[in-house]
Amino acid sequence: MTDSGLTGTEVTLLVAVGVAYLCVLALVVWVLRLRARVQRLESHRPAGAGDLAQLRRDLGSALRHVAVVRYDAFGDMGGRLSFSAALLDDDGDGVVISSIHARGESRTYAKGLVDGKSDTTLTPEEQQALAAARSGKATA
Repeated sequence: MTDSGLTGTEVTLLVAVGVAYLCVLALVVWVLRLRARVQRLESHRPAGAGDLAQLRRDLGSALRHVAVVRYDAFGDMGGRLSFSAALLDDDGDGVVISSIHARGESRTYAKGLVDGKSDTTLTPEEQQALAAARSGKATA
């Protein structure tokens, strides 16, 4: 027995209950802070279906269909350092960029695309990159 009239077991039990109470109190404070944070985050989300529709329209015009074809432009060079890359939006609008690598120089060309067609003739490699970008199948 202690001077307070409690046994050691009773003191231990009171300390354990006190610690448990503090843990529950800390958990309640944490939950309240978390709830306030969630409410703050929810207030920043898009206002409604109109915002979602606008995001979908914007996403459709993003250049998100991409494919690259690497090749040897000249028979005497190895390493497939030349390439053609197609970058398209959902409507097939975008650009094909080609870089032809030779021993002493490298030339780069860009050809615009509207609905998957160019007003300039596309090389076989550019056509391959365009087809891969439209189909979603990556190529190298």
